[in-house]
Amino acid sequence: MVKPIRWGILGASNFALNFMAPAIHLARNAELAALATSAAAKAAPFQELCPGLEVQPSYEALLADPAIDAVYIPLPNHLHVEWTLKALAAGKHVLCEKPIAMHAADIDRIIAARDASGLLAAEAFMIVHHPQWLRAREWVAGGEIGRVEHADAAFCYDNRDDLDNIRNRPETGGGSLPDIGVYTFGSMRFVTGAEPADITAAIRRENGVETFAQVTGTMSGPTGGFTFASMTSMRLFTRQEVVFQGPKGLIRVAHGPFNANVFAEARIELHRPGLHVVTERFPAANHYVLQVEAFGRSVREGVAYGCPLEFSRGTQVALDRVMAAATDIPL
Repeated sequence: MVKPIRWGILGASNFALNFMAPAIHLARNAELAALATSAAAKAAPFQELCPGLEVQPSYEALLADPAIDAVYIPLPNHLHVEWTLKALAAGKHVLCEKPIAMHAADIDRIIAARDASGLLAAEAFMIVHHPQWLRAREWVAGGEIGRVEHADAAFCYDNRDDLDNIRNRPETGGGSLPDIGVYTFGSMRFVTGAEPADITAAIRRENGVETFAQVTGTMSGPTGGFTFASMTSMRLFTRQEVVFQGPKGLIRVAHGPFNANVFAEARIELHRPGLHVVTERFPAANHYVLQVEAFGRSVREGVAYGCPLEFSRGTQVALDRVMAAATDIPL
C-alpha cells in the first residue's frame, strides 16, 4: 500500500479553504495533516473538513514537523519566494501559489535550492493538469487548425470595491499581471510551445497597482511565428477566454478555461470549415485534485511534473518583459 503524502498548508487563506484544502483531502495518496495559523477562528473550518487536522501556531512550527512531507503555500505574492526557500531548507516538497516569484531571477534561486535539495518545488499552475488544456495542446500539435497564426487570451474580473484585497495593494505584490497574467501567457505558452518574441504593452494603474494590461506582439514557436494578444483586468466585467486560430480552424477555450466548473462548465471547441464545431465537455474534472495527484506521482514515482519551475520561469520572463516595455495609459 502506498503511503500517502502528508501535506501542510502555510496560512488559512480563503482560497486554500475553498479549493486546495478540499483538493488535498480528495486526492488519491494525499493526506491533509496540518495547517499553520495563529487564528483559531480561521482554523475551525479546515478542521471541520479534516477532523484531526493538526494546527500549528506558526509557519516555522509546521516546517519543523518531521511528519509533514509537503507544504502548500497560498500566502500573498511577496512572501512566496521567502517561504518556498524556507520550506525546501526544512526538507519539504513545495507547491506554491502563482506567481511563485515576482521576478524571473528569483525563480533561479528556487531552482538552485530545488536542485540542491533533491526535492520537488513547483508553482500551482493547475490548468496544465486539466484535460481541456491537454486536448487543446493535442489539437494544435496534431495540426487540427493548421499552423497557429494568432492566439489571444483574456481574463478579467472586478474587485474595485475591495481595496483591502491583497491584489489591490502594491506592498503585497498586487496587480492584474501578477495575479492572472500568469494564466493568459502561461496558457498560450503551454498549448503552442512558443515564447514571446516582440512585446508592446499598455497598462493602467490605480494607487500604485497595475489594474489593466493590454499586451500584443509576436510569439515564436516550433512551427513558426504568430501574433498574439493578452488582456487582463481587475476592473472589468468577468471574462475568461483563450482562442488559437489557424487557416484550417479555430480552438476556443471560453467557458471555464481558468476557473473550470466554477466560472462555467469546462468546455473546449474545435471550429472547422462549414460551420462544423466539435465540442468536448469536462463536467467532472477538478484540476486542483489532478494537480495534487500529479505532484504526488512526481514525488513518489519520479514521474515528470507537468509544470516544472523552468516553465514557470518562462512565463515570468514574459511578464517581466511586459512591465519593462509597458507605457501607462490614463484612467
